[in-house]
Amino acid sequence: MPPEILDPPSGSAAIDLDLAIADLDWTLIPDGAHASRFAAPSGSLAVIEAGVPGHPRVVLVPGVTGSKEDFFLMLPLLTAAGFHVLAYDMAGQYESALSGPELLSPPRKHYDHDLFVDDLIAILTSIPGPAHVLGYSFAGTVAQLAFVRRPDLFLSLTLLSAPPEPGQGFRGVKRIGWFSGLTTGRIGAALMIWGVKENFTHVPPGRLAFVRQRFDLTRRSSVADIIRLMKHAPDVRPQLLASGIPKLVAVGEHDLWPLSLHQDLATGIGARLTVYSTGHSPCETAPHQLVRDLLELYASGPK
Repeated sequence: MPPEILDPPSGSAAIDLDLAIADLDWTLIPDGAHASRFAAPSGSLAVIEAGVPGHPRVVLVPGVTGSKEDFFLMLPLLTAAGFHVLAYDMAGQYESALSGPELLSPPRKHYDHDLFVDDLIAILTSIPGPAHVLGYSFAGTVAQLAFVRRPDLFLSLTLLSAPPEPGQGFRGVKRIGWFSGLTTGRIGAALMIWGVKENFTHVPPGRLAFVRQRFDLTRRSSVADIIRLMKHAPDVRPQLLASGIPKLVAVGEHDLWPLSLHQDLATGIGARLTVYSTGHSPCETAPHQLVRDLLELYASGPK
């Protein structure tokens, strides 16, 4: 049975709700959600699920150094709208740290695009029927590649703070783009982890404590390999543009990449663009506004 799409809060109401978000303990699973493991091609992935199985699915995929917890504020909002929501830690990240290329058949030495795409496709095919898919940051690239390979598995595609350019994806990053091509994946990973730990983005104490704790598990080699992959992103914009599924590019106005590049991406794939008064992580800082726009996107697709 399709869910009843709730009337989303107005623009000002959603903004007020987001501004009222207090600091929290990000290790606490939201009410009604449950944790499990999923046997993916790369190994055992940590999963969080909420909502009624059998309702239309939403699959949320976090990016490099991220985790399923990045979507904790969104889960209750999406389940309240009648969706069955699943988020997972990508291979090598946080509680999926032991999953990796050495577990593939045959084994490989490095994390690559196919590893992450195959894991996502395995998640999507584990339950019959297509799903709404959101890829956050690097996972936006993964979601695009999975769509090109298996468009039948997608009801919609949302790219949240995703790298907006193919190829050397860091070249357009504000302030550091000009020298990003000179660094190796290992150096780039070290710089990223250092910057997050030093809290240059000024996240609240509860969030910072969780992020630092998360790095105790995240596998450094996976971060280094993903940084390398982000410098060699395939260009699948023509395939996305040719698709008729609903598409959304969602981003904070203070994102790592300039808004002009995200606008170019949205235009190039035939997507709507939404911009929030926040940074790289609207899922944490603007969840009510983001879910409002997701519900509108989902309602615009096939009934």
